[in-house]
Amino acid sequence: MTVNQKGGMEMNKTALALLIIGGLNWLIFGLFGWDLVGAIFGGMDSVISRIIYVIVGIAALYSFTFFNRVDAE
Repeated sequence: MTVNQKGGMEMNKTALALLIIGGLNWLIFGLFGWDLVGAIFGGMDSVISRIIYVIVGIAALYSFTFFNRVDAE
């Protein structure tokens, strides 16, 4: 495994972890109407919460590249 492949694997794992966190947050919000990220970081409109939402969204966009990899297998 080359350095680039290892770095790519770490990026994939990070994106997957962020998607899981975001998905669990949406599950909790859908079931109970409670935003875990917002509760931890000072509400949905706090700067930190918004940064986290943006990072999770970027991870979701990055995850579209997984389709090419799955199709190749």
